[in-house]
Amino acid sequence: MPDTPPLDLHEDRDGIVVKLRIQPKASRDEATGFYDRALKIRVMAAPADGNANHACVTLLARLFEVPKSAVRILRGERSRQKWVHIRGLNRNQIFERLKQLKLV
Repeated sequence: MPDTPPLDLHEDRDGIVVKLRIQPKASRDEATGFYDRALKIRVMAAPADGNANHACVTLLARLFEVPKSAVRILRGERSRQKWVHIRGLNRNQIFERLKQLKLV
């Protein structure tokens, strides 16, 4: 696929695992592109008390049009680099949605 984004992701039996790079305390919640083979996410929330994690889950659910319950942080809850699982999506659906969002 010539327009495949530079993104680390892995499919499993019920969804996809995606690498993220989070920037907390941003001016708005948005996906901005890619950084070090991760989807770069900016959230307004501060990292204190898990607020940035919650904002990240909410944003990913909105971007990929899945319920918030389908998005789960697997690793990196206290780090800017995170791995999240999005249930119900596959690689092609992720890439198609990234194209729709004009990130690819």
